[in-house]
Amino acid sequence: MKKQIFLYLFVFALLLVIFQFVNSKNIIEKYEVDIQALKKEKVEREKAMMKLEDENLDLLYFNLENNDDALSYFERDGLDTAQLVPFLSDELYKLNEVKGEHPLVPYSSMSGKPMLINKVRLLNHKWIITDFTDGEYWGEMLLKYEITENRELKFKVVESLLYPPQT
Repeated sequence: MKKQIFLYLFVFALLLVIFQFVNSKNIIEKYEVDIQALKKEKVEREKAMMKLEDENLDLLYFNLENNDDALSYFERDGLDTAQLVPFLSDELYKLNEVKGEHPLVPYSSMSGKPMLINKVRLLNHKWIITDFTDGEYWGEMLLKYEITENRELKFKVVESLLYPPQT
């Protein structure tokens, strides 16, 4: 009888070990599948991130703050470029406060609201591109700007366009 109890205990222990082995193997295989999926997702995200970084670099190409040649143009004249970029944008936005027609926007408002400059992008040491709207109609302008010897700021509209209204 003692032999049979040991035999039953041995068989039971063997079944328990087999169960644990199979269960552990299934868990490890599941983890391996999860790890492979995460690695694949990581590679895809890295590719997407690289693509976004390339697009960001392309967008920064025509930008005064990243154009060393244009910045050195102002530095040679003794201007502080860190203060110049916000100053130029602020001066254009201040023109939005002028009563009546906007002094730079070559189009009259057709909706009764004034034309206002919404967005300003400093391209280099000579050109600015802006977006303007009256809430219904909108367009863009290419401006030439100059800082005179007397430290006065002058703007000149080089080209502009008004988009047709969206229906």
